[in-house]
Amino acid sequence: MLIDDVTIKIQAGNGGDGKVAFQRIKMSLGPTGGTGGAGGSIYFEGVSDLSALRQFRFKKDVRAENGGIGRPQFVDGKTPDDIVLKVPVGTVIHNLDAGTDTEIVKIGERVLIAKGGRGGRGNFHFRGPKNTSPKEFEKGKPGEKFNVRLELKLIADVGFIGLPNAGKSSLLNELTRANAKVANYPFTTLEPNLGAYYDLILADIPGLIEGASVGKGLGIKFLRHVERTKVLFHLISAESSTPYEDYKTIREELGTYNKTLLEKTEYMFLSKNDLLSEKELKEKLKELKKIKKEIIPISIADDESLKKVKAILNEIADEKRAKGKKELEILEEARKQKEESE
Repeated sequence: MLIDDVTIKIQAGNGGDGKVAFQRIKMSLGPTGGTGGAGGSIYFEGVSDLSALRQFRFKKDVRAENGGIGRPQFVDGKTPDDIVLKVPVGTVIHNLDAGTDTEIVKIGERVLIAKGGRGGRGNFHFRGPKNTSPKEFEKGKPGEKFNVRLELKLIADVGFIGLPNAGKSSLLNELTRANAKVANYPFTTLEPNLGAYYDLILADIPGLIEGASVGKGLGIKFLRHVERTKVLFHLISAESSTPYEDYKTIREELGTYNKTLLEKTEYMFLSKNDLLSEKELKEKLKELKKIKKEIIPISIADDESLKKVKAILNEIADEKRAKGKKELEILEEARKQKEESE
């Protein structure tokens, strides 16, 4: 079971209190109280594990350790280790109390969400010419605590969309080593499936239905996974008696949820075409001409049609590599300029 939306409480550790203590050795009298240790902070870090949010299925309360109190002889209190919570890349951290959103978009990216409290000063820090035996000290500051909602939005290069039972999982399995469940009935896929096609991440988005944008069926639970997908492969089943209406249904749900989804690059495929006669296939393609986009008939049983799909994927992969190379060149140039200026 994929956990992709969960709310938890996090609380950073409180700072330790300062200490009031005095030297007992003759000729060295004076305050020696140390400062309390800082409380542990809470960080979130991006990982590639899509199931990382599962750790919060039953653990809803995360607390960091408090800082230790100051000690005599100028010894500061212990500062505990920070807590680093691993979350999947693509997670949006909604701070429900502060009203802020933070996104984790890279593996290894670490962000501070709840800062530990500062330790209080011991009486050693209050000494002065007129106050040689201070008994003042500070209490540790409380750590930050928040209610946090963790929402996973998959980051994929290509997302497969369409009505239930349009052949998305079958295509993913054929193109990658994914082992998505396949069956001849609607809603076989109840959670997103991922597969790798060379440098590309492909995502099978579970079947959407009319009314999904307002929560009907599997609803918004999966529409949000389309948001960060760069390219859409829209599959329409050749078995459908109303292929054009199927297309309009999906487009309307995407637009209702977020109009920017309609601006994504979209490739159209008429899947399961091996189930039609040549005459029936022509009739379906004729009806789909209303879309005014190229419709590519495909079947996982037809190697030639799959080559067309792979050619498109190879082109997307080449563009991704070229973009990545350009970004590296820009970063390298910026690094050189920085070194020269120093």
